[in-house]
Amino acid sequence: MAPLSGPRRMGMGSAVFFGSGLAFLYLPVVVLAAYSFNDSRFALAWEGFTLDWYRGVFTSREIGRAAWNTLIVSSASTIASVILGTALGVGLHFSRFRGRELLWKSFYLPILVPDITQAVALLSIFALVAFPLGLTSIILAHISFQISFVALLVRARLDAFPGSVVEAARDLGAPPLVAIRKVVLPLAAPGIVAGALIAFTLSVDDFLIAYFTAGPGASTLPIRIYSMIRRGVTPEVNALATLLLAFSLLTMTAAMLFLRKGGGKDRA
Repeated sequence: MAPLSGPRRMGMGSAVFFGSGLAFLYLPVVVLAAYSFNDSRFALAWEGFTLDWYRGVFTSREIGRAAWNTLIVSSASTIASVILGTALGVGLHFSRFRGRELLWKSFYLPILVPDITQAVALLSIFALVAFPLGLTSIILAHISFQISFVALLVRARLDAFPGSVVEAARDLGAPPLVAIRKVVLPLAAPGIVAGALIAFTLSVDDFLIAYFTAGPGASTLPIRIYSMIRRGVTPEVNALATLLLAFSLLTMTAAMLFLRKGGGKDRA
């Protein structure tokens, strides 16, 4: 029986298949980045290469204000979510009680719930308690979904180690807080750092929840891009979106490297 296809035909078919998949995934991003260097006010008419739109992004007062708001929101919400997420991750990892696994599974809900549902729910809560909308409300809203990522990464990190490590520290006379500080937190550190980077990136990139919970003058970078794009897709919008994309890629890569580096050290 003849083979269904030779090596060359299979290779070409695979190349076409994977090439089509990659083009579908990344072609819009490549076009976005390419046209951010377009020396034209109109996004689809290529008239040469320029860096003027990037210079415009870095000198714009409105974009600078939105970037500053984004930095405040993302930094504050990440710090709070790392503290709370780490405490939850460590506490639940060493606790034993009925319903523990169900509680763990509840951490997946903020990840699985659609953003629009979460945004409406948070806006309803703020309206119910008459909480003023602004940067503080965005920070609280972002904490509500960032905690899950940190807690799950801390748990995944601690699950890789036997509980006897901590028990040995206790047997040697270390009080609980000392065992946590000297043993547990160093073991969980790569997960904590990776969780912080992912939480910060998600906060910077979030548009929908920030849009619903922002008040007057509390515009973040994604909200600023939305307001700019209503006047049309310009190279300046492409430049700002490309910078956000580059930032997200860098932070997510750093998060993966932290997790991989921590795993490599442990195996060594």
